[in-house]
Amino acid sequence: MTEPKEPKTTTLSETKNYMIWKAEEPDGEITYHLELNNVTMHFFEEEWQELLDLMHDQK
Repeated sequence: MTEPKEPKTTTLSETKNYMIWKAEEPDGEITYHLELNNVTMHFFEEEWQELLDLMHDQK
């Protein structure tokens, strides 16, 4: 039996309390993860882009 492949993870940004990283899953799906202290939010690529657009529009 073949062992499942692990996702390739990349840290995009990190501070003392926060971290943003992405995971490239073996099936090709890319997910983004926003860690805020003890809370982690998970986003598919389309959701992540929508969040970035929302943040960019804030003035």
